[in-house]
Amino acid sequence: MNSQTKRAGALNHRVAFEKKSAQSDGAGGTTGEFEEQFRCAANVIHQRGGEAVMAGRLAGRATVIITVRKSSAHNPIDGDWRAVDVRSGELFNIRSITPSADRMWLDYLCESGVAVN
Repeated sequence: MNSQTKRAGALNHRVAFEKKSAQSDGAGGTTGEFEEQFRCAANVIHQRGGEAVMAGRLAGRATVIITVRKSSAHNPIDGDWRAVDVRSGELFNIRSITPSADRMWLDYLCESGVAVN
């Protein structure tokens, strides 16, 4: 979304953010399942251009930007978390997080179709 389309009405998806819980595997290591932390309204834009995006499509990967209104719930999110489209169930690995210049929005660069973290 550009600065003119960043408004509440453009947030037409529901996205759940999940964090992996660390549990002992009994052998000195850790394992865990992803657990939903919260849900929010979002805008999901599938990327269409660029050499890396096109190469990813050929490999069955999709690159998307998920835009959300910034809140304190988003503060702990990093690349170890994942996003889930609530309606479709599609999983997205979070690759990077970029705040908008006015600090009201967050853009999550995500990738689907790859092994989950």
